[in-house]
Amino acid sequence: MSKFRKGASRELPAISTASLPDIVFMLLFFFMVTTTIRDVSLLVKVQLPEATELTKLEKKSLVSYIYVGPPQKQYTKTFGTEPRIQLNDQFAKVSDIPDYILAERASRDEAEIPFMVTSLKVDELTKMQIVGDIKMELRKAAALHINYSSKKTTPTN
Repeated sequence: MSKFRKGASRELPAISTASLPDIVFMLLFFFMVTTTIRDVSLLVKVQLPEATELTKLEKKSLVSYIYVGPPQKQYTKTFGTEPRIQLNDQFAKVSDIPDYILAERASRDEAEIPFMVTSLKVDELTKMQIVGDIKMELRKAAALHINYSSKKTTPTN
């Protein structure tokens, strides 16, 4: 009956930390698998136009993006408020587009080159003059598969 004495204070056993490294590594692997890394930091503001009839691109790894829009607020002193072209993480001129396309082709496998798509993410308030210039440079670079990005809207009857 000495086990059940009411007056005696009892100490708690120490918590085992043997499984702690396992838990830490499980969390680490979980976040490594579920996290996506952003490829490009946007230097331009892009408010995509709305459309009703859209199709999704199948292989996003074969898509090269060209962003067009007014510079973000922190770049307006340097670059003004006129729409600018962004290739990867830097501002570019229209004449830089063929070099960009050639670099994108060089980074791909030869079998994937015919399936490459150039996606234009153009701000809805951008004038078509710059888009026409971009399309002309894409023709010169033989990048004829062009996609215009937009966001889905519900059709009104």
